[in-house]
Amino acid sequence: MRSGVAIFPGSNCDRDIVVAIKKITPKAPLKLWHKDTEFPNLDLIVIPGGFSFGDYLRCGALAARSPIIRNIKNHVSRGGSLLGICNGFQILIETGILPGSLIRNKNLLFTCKETILEIQNTIKSPFTEGFQIGEQIKIPVAHNEGNYFAPKPLLDELNNEGRIAFKYVKGSDFDNKVAYNPNGSSNDIAGILSPNGKVLGMMPHPERAINSLHGGTDGLRFLTKCIEHIVG
Repeated sequence: MRSGVAIFPGSNCDRDIVVAIKKITPKAPLKLWHKDTEFPNLDLIVIPGGFSFGDYLRCGALAARSPIIRNIKNHVSRGGSLLGICNGFQILIETGILPGSLIRNKNLLFTCKETILEIQNTIKSPFTEGFQIGEQIKIPVAHNEGNYFAPKPLLDELNNEGRIAFKYVKGSDFDNKVAYNPNGSSNDIAGILSPNGKVLGMMPHPERAINSLHGGTDGLRFLTKCIEHIVG
């Protein structure tokens, strides 16, 4: 599989997602600098978490105006898969690739906890095809602006079109170490899809759950199934 990781000044999870992808496929992803205006056709591009450009103006606002964004939009228009994680999700919102807003957490505090995500009844997407509807995975979050907000017509549209990838739930092993909807997101939304299912924006960090030393490997399972269905 041909993959790439877009890196901006302030990205701090780029190495983590590179390591995760290398555990799944022997071919290391390309490291794409934010000023790159040319790169080969890829199957998957990942925009990782971090604090691109120090989160100045708004999270992802400056990154959304970087030279690489035009090529990322071209990648999407060709039907390529695109995954935005945490700050990457914020960047996808700022570019208009995905709709809605990501605002300050409801409690106005940075949140770093495990969360349980439930797979929703989605459109055909390589990011969710490997899972059963209602299946749960445990993935950590770490963010200050992860509160997904959208007006009711957009929320209804996302729901009716099957574009809500996962929601935060209490889960069967819910305890005080696991946060339920840690940011106050509308309708408990943790990730959404583009109309064709090829773009996923999510606040939780699967790359931080790829080793038992991390406390779980659901992130590795999630990324493995994604890659299998992207290549598929």
